[in-house]
Amino acid sequence: MRAFWASLDRRWRRSGVGMPPLRWQACLFITLNAVILSMMLFDAPVGASEAPAPVKHLGEMLTGFGDSAWLIYTSILLFFQGRAGYKLLKTARSRAQALYVSWIGAYLFTTIVLSGLLANLLKRAIGRARPEHFHDYGIFSFTPFSGHAAFESFPSGHSTTVGAFFAAFALLFPRYRVAFIICAIWLAMTRVMVGAHYPSDVMAGLALGAWFSLLTAIVFARCGLLFKLAPDGWPISKQLFPDMKKPGAL
Repeated sequence: MRAFWASLDRRWRRSGVGMPPLRWQACLFITLNAVILSMMLFDAPVGASEAPAPVKHLGEMLTGFGDSAWLIYTSILLFFQGRAGYKLLKTARSRAQALYVSWIGAYLFTTIVLSGLLANLLKRAIGRARPEHFHDYGIFSFTPFSGHAAFESFPSGHSTTVGAFFAAFALLFPRYRVAFIICAIWLAMTRVMVGAHYPSDVMAGLALGAWFSLLTAIVFARCGLLFKLAPDGWPISKQLFPDMKKPGAL
């Protein structure tokens, strides 16, 4: 294990590209205003009413995707299967593919687990009442560290997981990023459909998960894993076998 961390440290030090100019102040300003406007304009109507039965049923069918448990187990499986393949396979190409899969598992595990822990800490510290208690407390009721799930609405943990997962795949496979963004929005909004969260909870969760995936990708890129840093410092997914796109390549 000590050798593993030493290897990562050497990889980090070899990277000569600085941190990217993410303009995080502007992004944070936009996100905060979007969340506040959503809270003021949309949360009260959602809390005062219930979604139509077909919409609620659709939400109940899809909302389980945001449960982090199965995504964590899948990422662990990817990591260990990739490591096993790296040890057992014979050809250099297949070993490289197995190693690539193992690092995808490590990346997904890191971003989903850590973003989920952060979301859970924030929701307990903020203590916002869930929509089911709208008529008793309204949309601006906060009871920090109450220890009760009814006061853990902001941000949405499911939406954080969804945002982290699909942002990770949008970074790994940018060609399909529009489809990933659409899936993330739909799956995150199922928390509103089932009455578990307000729209502002979902928006904050999506932003939190997405930003965590981006920052984790930058760390991986600095270590030379899965991503490389563009001249401006932005993480770009590595091509496993870039030579395959050259004319005449078999």
